[in-house]
Amino acid sequence: MKKQLVLALAFYTASTFTQAWAQTVPDWERKWNTVLTAAKKEGKVVIIAPPDPQVREALPVAFKAKYGITVEYLGGRSNETAAKMRAERNAGVHTVDVALSGIQTMAAIFYREQMLDPIDDTVLLLPEVTEGKYWKKGKPWFMDPEGKYVLRLFNTLSSMFYVNTGQVKVEDFKSVQELLNPKWKGKIVVHDPTVPGTGSNDAARLYVQFGEDFIKKLYIEQKPAIVRDRRQITDGILRGTYAIALGAEDDDMDKLQKEGLPLAPIYELSDLPGTLSAGVGQLALMNKAPHPNAARVFINWMASKDGLELFSRNRGGAPTRNDIDELSFLPEQAVPKPGVEYFDSFGWEFTLSTKEKIRERMVELLRK
Repeated sequence: MKKQLVLALAFYTASTFTQAWAQTVPDWERKWNTVLTAAKKEGKVVIIAPPDPQVREALPVAFKAKYGITVEYLGGRSNETAAKMRAERNAGVHTVDVALSGIQTMAAIFYREQMLDPIDDTVLLLPEVTEGKYWKKGKPWFMDPEGKYVLRLFNTLSSMFYVNTGQVKVEDFKSVQELLNPKWKGKIVVHDPTVPGTGSNDAARLYVQFGEDFIKKLYIEQKPAIVRDRRQITDGILRGTYAIALGAEDDDMDKLQKEGLPLAPIYELSDLPGTLSAGVGQLALMNKAPHPNAARVFINWMASKDGLELFSRNRGGAPTRNDIDELSFLPEQAVPKPGVEYFDSFGWEFTLSTKEKIRERMVELLRK
């Protein structure tokens, strides 16, 4: 009898302690621990992300080290990956959990074709992610009209074009009209404006601000080289084959410039305000994700200081969080200044209507 009383008392004491402990654990922490335990059982998360070697190497290693969960990294052009996913989904197959991609793919394919689940309070759980004080806009920055599907992680001032300083004097570029100077005929290389991505972004921005006549002169009369591989742009301006390059990779060019090579970015001119870009810094949760809990853990990590700083450093984007020292890895010109009005080339409506219409018009113009 005494033994039974002792056991009963021990059980009561343990139960009371457990209840008391549970009451002291914050609700977010209990939810997070439940999700994390389930995520570790799933064992991996499948993401589509940019093909950059540095990003491909850094993200999976760091995430695995922190949570013990494997990242299956599917790198490549997001529009091509999206086409593959569309075909899989039509066959009832769902292979991807999370997407890191450009706005065109996010808005025109994933969002428009209802491939996404909301990133709501069942997904964002960590206080350092949900609390507004950690974000430059006072809260997580969602791009879509509902404000819950496409989370913007980057907001970078991107160069409009680069010049080879062995052939071009930066101080001579006072206006965007200098691009039409006959001496640069055949000496300009541009990213293809007829396909979604960097090239169509550049063309759309110039079309909106300077009109079709300017576009015809630049893309037709100036006889630029039109390429789809951004490495060709970098190589062309670096070797001096071209004097001016639109659509070069800022991160690559910045590294080459620091190495002393004859390159200089043009971020803004008297008639050309700075341009905001989110690059591939859009984050989304795919619906019917095969590893839903691991996907939630990955999204929280990517939006956290540790995850976003790692991504920003390796990709070269200005983070939308305010607790990351972006000037330690980005040039000052690439970081937007508070209170200054810029042109956001990744705006939702600009992407879904204006940009696409101009891209289609570019196809018509360049076919003639």
